Amino acid sequence: MTIRAYDEDYVMSAQRILGDMMDFAMNTLNYDGDTFFSMFIVSGLARQFGRGNPTYVAGRTGCELAREVLRESGLKEPAVPDEMYMDKSPEYWSGWALAYYQWYTGRSFARIHKAVRIGTILDMYHTLHEADIMKFVTVMDEKLQDYYTDTNLKRLRTGMGLSQRELAQLSGVAQRQIQLLEERHRDINKTQALTLYKLGKVLHCACEDLLEI
Repeated sequence: MTIRAYDEDYVMSAQRILGDMMDFAMNTLNYDGDTFFSMFIVSGLARQFGRGNPTYVAGRTGCELAREVLRESGLKEPAVPDEMYMDKSPEYWSGWALAYYQWYTGRSFARIHKAVRIGTILDMYHTLHEADIMKFVTVMDEKLQDYYTDTNLKRLRTGMGLSQRELAQLSGVAQRQIQLLEERHRDINKTQALTLYKLGKVLHCACEDLLEI
């Protein structure tokens, strides 16, 4: 059950805007990519963008979004003109690809950036920028799984002091299914809502807290 925050019709616009933001921030304003992207997250604009607020995924240019990040961070806007290059740089691609990945997976930009830095994404450019975007999704999924070793289900279960067997007995969800979900052999984001509800009721959490976002 993958939950996407906004309609697919906005995805291409969101990709262009985030790509232009990163290009402008790094190549015109000379910010380090990870520093600027951290500012984007801390400013709260990443949350609005990730939720699909039309103001940000369609109603801004990338340069305007970059300037808003600076304002929200308490920094003075530089006196330089907006620039959006026809030749798309690796920096542009990093934002373009990230916007798609965030939309496709429903993971927050903060969670993604904690596991995979902008510098790492830039290193992927030469091998992935001409590939299908789903190749980037696959590589990113692997990197996040390596970083976040425990699933939310396992973390919540162990936090409650329950074994898999005890959780199965209390929830009515088969122990084998719980094991497969915790070992990521079955995608919890595609699990039936009823199963998530049963698990969440025992673990005292919302269904969304069990998803790998």
